[in-house]
Amino acid sequence: MKKACIISPIDGDTRLMNTANRLTLFRICLVPVCMVLLYLDFPGSNWAGMCVFIIASLTDLADGHIARTYHQISNFGKFMDPLADKMLVLSAMCWLVDAGRVYGWILAVVLVREFAVSGLRLLAVEQGRVIAAGWSGKVKTTASMIAICFLMVLDWRWLNLLSQATILVTTIYSGAEYLLKNRDVFLEKE
Repeated sequence: MKKACIISPIDGDTRLMNTANRLTLFRICLVPVCMVLLYLDFPGSNWAGMCVFIIASLTDLADGHIARTYHQISNFGKFMDPLADKMLVLSAMCWLVDAGRVYGWILAVVLVREFAVSGLRLLAVEQGRVIAAGWSGKVKTTASMIAICFLMVLDWRWLNLLSQATILVTTIYSGAEYLLKNRDVFLEKE
């Protein structure tokens, strides 16, 4: 007989690997598949890579919905879900820079934002606080994933620039919002 996922009232963690966490791990496994397809450079490889990227992106939507609806929120999921998103988006952006479809400095801005928010979260944890993902971060991730899909398969200059601008603006806005809303984390406690 299978054991049901039990949620500990103390830390909110599950005792067994749940569906939401399996989807997160599946997303991580799809990252190298997507990259191999893109770098093989066969006819239609961009479309194949984009299809895998879309499937991986949809698992992000699904695992969050399942975790909230079925009370499968876990410490593992809180850690791995955003990490899986970063792996997926940043690896795709590295390929886009390599393919000449995204300016390298835009990738640098995205990396700086990710490091800054991750550092902020580490400081908050040391103070016993948890900084949850905000709406601007979710909008940034979704907008970036959609823009990346366009950039993978369509090489139209105006769409390329619009997609890069979308990634850039949502990245800067969400990073600034995280830092401003949580600036008290940087204050020294006496």
